[in-house]
Amino acid sequence: MDEKGITLIELLVTITILAVLAAIVVPLSQMSVKRQKEMELRRDLRVIRTAIDDYKKAWDEGRIKRNIGDTGYPPNLSVLVDGVEDATSTEHKKIRFLRRLPRDPMTADENLSPEETWGMRSYSSPPDDPSEGSDVFDVYAKSSESAIDGTPYKSW
Repeated sequence: MDEKGITLIELLVTITILAVLAAIVVPLSQMSVKRQKEMELRRDLRVIRTAIDDYKKAWDEGRIKRNIGDTGYPPNLSVLVDGVEDATSTEHKKIRFLRRLPRDPMTADENLSPEETWGMRSYSSPPDDPSEGSDVFDVYAKSSESAIDGTPYKSW
């Protein structure tokens, strides 16, 4: 007997195999996306923290005008992009520390400006209870989620 076509059992077996493969692939792709965002967050934190340290170094060297009560840290993150006047330059050149401020990749709200996506800690706030103040000593992710390794993003 010469049969053409597929049987219901063959169709069910094929669909079952495809469902098992999809159940394996979807979590792996989600994990890959999360890992990519975590790498981006680590890179962005490193870039911003380096810019803050460079600002402080320029202040320590006297390249940024000092005022009484200043800590030497930038008053906000936009100063790192906008720049400050070089106090040692006779031509009033600006010192810029970042080309652009990166967004926190863990913040989903696209309506926020890049500066609003970061949590900021002032120099006067304790490390275990960061709060904003008159300067930016450090930045952190505002996300309440945890990383793949179980650490909260806020603690990075």
